[in-house]
Amino acid sequence: MKCPYCGEIDNKVIDSRLSKEKNVIRRRRECIGCSRRFTTYEHVEEIPVMIIKKDGRREIFNREKVRRGILRACEKRHISMDTIETFLDELERDLKETEEKETPSYIIGEKIMLKLHELDDVAYVRFVSVYREFKDVNDFVSELKNLLSKQDDDCGIVRD
Repeated sequence: MKCPYCGEIDNKVIDSRLSKEKNVIRRRRECIGCSRRFTTYEHVEEIPVMIIKKDGRREIFNREKVRRGILRACEKRHISMDTIETFLDELERDLKETEEKETPSYIIGEKIMLKLHELDDVAYVRFVSVYREFKDVNDFVSELKNLLSKQDDDCGIVRD
């Protein structure tokens, strides 16, 4: 580490401490050349998760954008913020842990749809209607029929 005062590259670490969040190390150093002390911070360099949009554009994963979409779908539903935040944490962790440097947006959309389907059918249909760009009522009806047939299959109900 180069001394900010004299430019000497030889120095020694006097003290090291973890930050409160335990994701940064603070180091007090002393320059061998001028004996002045300075502080450095060491942290893991994170590679941003890149999302490939439907039109081929690439953008950095935006947790806040995903949160807004989920919150809109869950508006006036009985889904706690803790549940939503836990899902967002899991989603972001999954994206960071994959071997791929870029993830197609449809994979994120599918994960959100699966989670909302598990949590609340109304939130699921709201999200799907925007995500799949429903054009008219027939799209809604078709999705609702699929949803009802899946529920019937799970319960063993046969409809005529």
